[in-house]
Amino acid sequence: MDPLGDLILARFNYWIYVVLMMIGLYAMITKNNLIKKLIGMSIFQTAIILFFVSTGVKEGATIPIIDHGEDHGSELVEAPAAAEHVPEGRGFDHEEALESDAFANPLPHVLMLTAIVVGVATLGVGLSVVQKVFIRFQTLEEDQILENIRTSDG
Repeated sequence: MDPLGDLILARFNYWIYVVLMMIGLYAMITKNNLIKKLIGMSIFQTAIILFFVSTGVKEGATIPIIDHGEDHGSELVEAPAAAEHVPEGRGFDHEEALESDAFANPLPHVLMLTAIVVGVATLGVGLSVVQKVFIRFQTLEEDQILENIRTSDG
């Protein structure tokens, strides 16, 4: 297979995220209905969240919790490698060095949890604003709302 085809297939998930982002951006820019604009914003936010979560994935990596040999009634995941700087008796094989490649980075996932909460809050505020706009203007079409504002001011 050609190198371009390999690149497209190897990063297929990123292409899906780009398509979702473009759909959301298209809806926010071109649609006149305020609810459709909010749906576009939600699609755009979802694509960004999926993109950042997928950047934090490592093949064969484990969670970054190191077993220090203490038993507190729960099972801890043992480190796949050991650290040289850890004192004896801590549950590590001191012959091997701790490799950062063995652990997944939790930061993108944690940040995207926050982004999900912010996205839900933004959607809730947007829906309440749209509801107030509908009560005042009896329409959700942007053109009709702007026309109504121009005629009521002049």
